[in-house]
Amino acid sequence: MNRKGIILTGGKGTRLYPITLAIPKGLLPVYDKPMIYHSVCTLMLSDIKDILIITTPEDNSRFRELLGDGSSWGVNISYAIQNEPKGIAEALIIADDFLNGSPSALILGDNIFYGDGFAKKLSHASSSNQNTVFAYRVNDPERFGVCEFNANNQVISLEEKPLKPKSNFAVTGLYFYDEKAPTYARELSPSARGELEITDLNIKYMKDKKLFVETLGRGYAWLDAGTTESFLDASIFVRTVEKRQGLKIACPEEIALHKKLVSKDTIFKIANNLKGNDYGQYLLKLLDQ
Repeated sequence: MNRKGIILTGGKGTRLYPITLAIPKGLLPVYDKPMIYHSVCTLMLSDIKDILIITTPEDNSRFRELLGDGSSWGVNISYAIQNEPKGIAEALIIADDFLNGSPSALILGDNIFYGDGFAKKLSHASSSNQNTVFAYRVNDPERFGVCEFNANNQVISLEEKPLKPKSNFAVTGLYFYDEKAPTYARELSPSARGELEITDLNIKYMKDKKLFVETLGRGYAWLDAGTTESFLDASIFVRTVEKRQGLKIACPEEIALHKKLVSKDTIFKIANNLKGNDYGQYLLKLLDQ
């Protein structure tokens, strides 16, 4: 199965103004790496090699400058533009030609995930023929889009910010769809705010009894770095884990090396260019293991 990945990092990042007036949100540092690294790494851990990054017209060249074509990490990165923020589901329409009939994984550029066993859950969702949303257990489900599911992990209800939530599992910004997703997205009607809502697409799959959930419970972290508070929380979290364990979170070179997507020589060249900082030294240590 040749599943392809989509990262939606459009929008103006208004909740982070004035920080994002000149710098795209996806390029802001979450402690020691650009935020976009987290999304790319999530897709790489899902065994996805073909990635489309969707940006605003103004920011496209900046992401290209940072990430290039992905070859240094053993992946293929392409780019597309969302001219206006017309909804998350529009990303699947924009990506239609890129997907070319392939199933997809869509991740929002400000969603950060962490946890032992996360890679295994990603690999399972990516290799499955099911449509899968990732849901995270929260203490305040009334603030989120919430999913209810049965013993087979089949989603049976979806509600946006319910007054009386039917579960404590919030739907995150990570979705795995079959090849029909772009067609279904085109059939959606804009919401009251003029957007093609991803919840409406998920409801379509749910009504067809083709939507399942992968839950992230105890021991996992899901951080939506879309506000100044959550952005700071994400940076502190990453710093704490990395300092305590001496291991990097969202290091694409490490994933590429582990999955044998690139040679050690490739990683050495990257590390040698960065040997004057901690990141470069970390990569050099990887080569000695």
